[in-house]
Amino acid sequence: MDGAVEDSRPPLNFKWKKISTTTGPAPKPRHGHKAVAIKELIIIFGGGNDGIVDELHVLNTATNQWFAPQVRGEKPSGCAAFGFICDGVRLLIFGGMVEFGRYSNDLYELLASRWEWRHLTPLNEPPCPRLGHSFNLVGQKAIIFGGLANESNDPKLNIPKYLNDVFMLEIREGTSLQWQCPVFEGTTPSPRESHAAITFGNRLVIYGGMNGHRLSDVWLLDVDKMSWSPVATQGYVPLPQSLHSAVVIKSRMYSFGGWIPVLAEDGSLPVHETDVPIPSPAHILHMYKILKSLYMLLS
Repeated sequence: MDGAVEDSRPPLNFKWKKISTTTGPAPKPRHGHKAVAIKELIIIFGGGNDGIVDELHVLNTATNQWFAPQVRGEKPSGCAAFGFICDGVRLLIFGGMVEFGRYSNDLYELLASRWEWRHLTPLNEPPCPRLGHSFNLVGQKAIIFGGLANESNDPKLNIPKYLNDVFMLEIREGTSLQWQCPVFEGTTPSPRESHAAITFGNRLVIYGGMNGHRLSDVWLLDVDKMSWSPVATQGYVPLPQSLHSAVVIKSRMYSFGGWIPVLAEDGSLPVHETDVPIPSPAHILHMYKILKSLYMLLS
């Protein structure tokens, strides 16, 4: 963070292109799934439309060919709104919804080099079952933040509980897996689910989400200093949103899609929200400017 400089380079120019011709068994339409990339392969798991699915689909972007690997091992149940991270050819899945009102706190590993699943049981007390959490890799630490739990033991009686806890899992080769629930300095973000979370160096950036109403705040977790900090942003601030996606390219975070509240007639945010999907514009958050302002906050 020391010596962070402002990046004056112009935004990158992107162009949408529809891939209209593919071969092989394409996945069915769905939502709540996750996708990761390994070299030229895009690996898609889970989600649902007419029921939750446990299928694994892979798109080879070099040939535009879909295929469904013949997996082996301890295959997970179908789930949606789960966490999915990639460490080389090793994929980790945590949590998610397995049916309405019933959430998971299982941890699975997929070795993409041989398409083999394994159910992992780290030491110590695991996070509670949840969906809509973030699951990111910062260095060799897998980090879970937030999500939505069901306080009722009856899946049919859904009592939502928004979370803002943090769990860490050291996944470095040769170390035993142990859940850690560390204590951080600073103010913790409010409980939320369906937020966006991206890794920027040794930091985790949390943006937006939902906890009964949509959120638009930005938070930064410094994993080395074990501290939370709110981020004061500048420029055009998007409306509060959830279920959006975000990615970092070079020094900028790009946010796209999601759900926003319907504004009142005077343009203000309503007390009781009605949701609409965001039309299509992407939003850009300049990471170097965040770091510069954050350095001033922390110094």
